[in-house]
Amino acid sequence: MSTTPLEVLHDRFGFRTLRPGQEAVIDAILARGSALAVFPTGAGKSLCYQLPALLLEGVTLVVSPLIALMKDQIDFLRGRGIAAARLDSSLSAAEVRAVTDDMKRGALKLLYVAPERFNNERFLEALRQTTIALFAVDEAHCISEWGHNFRPDYLKLAGLRTRINATRVLALTATATPAVVADICRAFDIPAGDAIVTGFYRSNLRLVTTPVTALARDRVLVDTLASLSGPTIVYVTLQKTAERVAALLQQAGHSAAAYHAGMEPEDRARVQDAWMASDRGIVVATIAFGMGIDKADVRTVIHYNLPKSLESYSQEIGRAGRDGAPSRVELLACPDDVPALENFAYGDTPTRASLEAMLQEIFGLGPAFDVSYPELSARHDLRVLVLRTALTYLELDGALVQGTPFYAAYTLRPIIPFEEIAGRFEGERRAFVTRLLAQAKKGRTLYSLDPAAAATAIGEPRDRVLTALTYFEEKGMVALEPSDVRQPYRRLRDHEDTRALADELVRRFERREQSEIARLVDVLALVTHAGCQSNELVAHFGQVRAEACGHCSYCATGAAQVLPAPPPAPDLRTVIPAGFAALRAKHPRALGEPRQAARFLCGLTSPALTRDKLGRNPWFGICAEQRFADVLAFVA
Repeated sequence: MSTTPLEVLHDRFGFRTLRPGQEAVIDAILARGSALAVFPTGAGKSLCYQLPALLLEGVTLVVSPLIALMKDQIDFLRGRGIAAARLDSSLSAAEVRAVTDDMKRGALKLLYVAPERFNNERFLEALRQTTIALFAVDEAHCISEWGHNFRPDYLKLAGLRTRINATRVLALTATATPAVVADICRAFDIPAGDAIVTGFYRSNLRLVTTPVTALARDRVLVDTLASLSGPTIVYVTLQKTAERVAALLQQAGHSAAAYHAGMEPEDRARVQDAWMASDRGIVVATIAFGMGIDKADVRTVIHYNLPKSLESYSQEIGRAGRDGAPSRVELLACPDDVPALENFAYGDTPTRASLEAMLQEIFGLGPAFDVSYPELSARHDLRVLVLRTALTYLELDGALVQGTPFYAAYTLRPIIPFEEIAGRFEGERRAFVTRLLAQAKKGRTLYSLDPAAAATAIGEPRDRVLTALTYFEEKGMVALEPSDVRQPYRRLRDHEDTRALADELVRRFERREQSEIARLVDVLALVTHAGCQSNELVAHFGQVRAEACGHCSYCATGAAQVLPAPPPAPDLRTVIPAGFAALRAKHPRALGEPRQAARFLCGLTSPALTRDKLGRNPWFGICAEQRFADVLAFVA
């Protein structure tokens, strides 16, 4: 029987040697109990927890935000006879129970979960009854406020290690600056010596930066692709740009297709599958494309628009040339992109008035309460992600603790008549089912049921009502559709100063806003850097190289790139209609605050704008190409 890492590597995975960095990470986990793996995209991070999982007693818990990646890895592992499963939103209640039972009885070696799963109290209780061999957190830069892909639920992961009795921890990411590395190590108590950073330099990538004007960019793209071959990714910022550029390339004779989050899932899958099978296809994509994609022969990655950060840029160009063959990564650097990218950062910053009103509401609900994120979002003009981030900050500051989300309503479609359902039971159970189904309110063809209200009406515990509904569905008696998800919270302190809390939240959001703007400045600085650009890029992540790469634009020309001058900023008095003041007066809840007015003019949606149907107004987005800070100053 295999007992050493290399024996298991060969017997179960078919490899004879480990890649650079993998051995150091696995040794650190097995010998000292923790490690951070900072490996470039495609460098083999997943083996760093899959291999130890087979050497350790218990289940390895893998946190990943990508359902598609979970499915791919589980298929890979099961194909090698390794017991692996996932818990995510696509599973039925019965499937969740089966996976949880397998975990508790030790039948699983690896379990993949999304970070949001840890808000489920039953799942946490099940973990406490399970031997956790290793707690592996992928995309670990998300636990740092300064990481480039921010997810609120990631911020709480570091504190979970002791709650679930995970003695070993592995954090993994493809992109982390020295500051983020230090943040991750501090959060998970990983010794600095066990942070394994393999380096970001790729000798087979020809790094090209091409300053362009907006008018010339289409021609430059078409001309560039005319002389290249092999699978290609063209990254753009907006969905509409993906559609337009894909059509442009099709007209030029290329096999090109758009890919973005606004497409139907089956259309995205069709585009991805066709591109994966092609040896020359082009996909024009937003950043929705590429996560978890394992295609080794991508010959070209072109950024049609500026990336939002060097972290994003490094991750996206890392999808080229994974087979080690020469590949071209080109950035079409156009200063006209800057306002739109800045606007994304500014659009996520809430107003102080919205934050304080939200705080006053939730802290007025008593020691324990539940909320609907969409409803709370709409009442206080806070986008749902921003709202969830604010509530997570409150949890981290010790003001709140979140409980298990629950559904406040269900829609029932009877597959057999209600009378027949009740007739399948006897005695007290039959009486209970009859009383329960009598609480369902009939619509045209469907019934609606509020479990809490029904439980109160018939004098039964809510858990029994939910158990019965689940049983009806499992036995094919009804089709059940949950709705109105509620998020329970419990206060941890008797009194809160909502003004002081609002001040602190504003400071945190403004710091994040400025951090996002600074990332964009870093991208422009790379384009115009007077030196080896490859070395400058990897230096951002802490890697120091003395020798010039010889295959970036600076090394090829010996001269720094010069960006074209951005178009002159217009006098906003000539852009913003004179009637805008009257529109603001008519919609004080949506446009009253200067930041709200600036969001409207720059074409950034918010719940209040949606409620007042202002997205249809002809002035919505009239300043989309202007810098948000200028517009904000003008309307203040």
